[in-house]
Amino acid sequence: MEKEIFKRAERLLGEAVMERLARSRVILFGVGGVGSWCAESLVRTGVGSLTIVDSDCVSVSNINRQLMATVNTVGIPKVEALKERLLTLNPDAEITAVQGTFCAETADSFRLADYDYIIDAIDSLRDKALLIEMATQTRARFFSSMGAALKLDPTKVKVAEFRQVKGCPLARALRQRFKREDRWPRRKFKCVFSDELLDNKGYADPADPDLARKACINGSLMHITAIFGLTLAGLVISDAATREPAQE
Repeated sequence: MEKEIFKRAERLLGEAVMERLARSRVILFGVGGVGSWCAESLVRTGVGSLTIVDSDCVSVSNINRQLMATVNTVGIPKVEALKERLLTLNPDAEITAVQGTFCAETADSFRLADYDYIIDAIDSLRDKALLIEMATQTRARFFSSMGAALKLDPTKVKVAEFRQVKGCPLARALRQRFKREDRWPRRKFKCVFSDELLDNKGYADPADPDLARKACINGSLMHITAIFGLTLAGLVISDAATREPAQE
């Protein structure tokens, strides 16, 4: 069955690239509105080993944009709900679900050097900065999502090297943090971002569980967060498709 699942992908990419994807070890931090769609695309395209990391459980407010969030999965850890979904796409995939947070206390436990690809879809500025710093010290290809909230126009989503990202408050805050601490990423890496910045027109629900851990809750839409996530997956797939054999 697995061969049939990926028949159309192999027709475009070729057998060698599909084998490369099947062998690739990928770790994805954050499986919300961006990361969940990234995971879906990676597994549908033949990535054979995927570790997904997120500490949260599905909430009702996630349903508008997160792949595994439905009325039936509310209260379930996001990584468990997503793992179950991904295994319906490819039962032979090695999906490791980690309900936890990447932070200073846990960073070493993730053994980043063991992966071929590291993908960042983290919300926390502090933890995101740490992941960028540590991931760029490894041999792994590293891709990062900048802020996907307060966006409406899908045509404004684009890719650029981190220092060339313009018009994104999150990227600006990260660069300011690196400058202030005089600790910069060890190498260049690509980001998905949009320079569109809209204002919230509604008010945050006081009962939203995200308010307990976020200073501000911004509106976001599935068609934007999904494009961010699918673009991250596309960066991984394109890298595998264009990498020279000697680089492996």
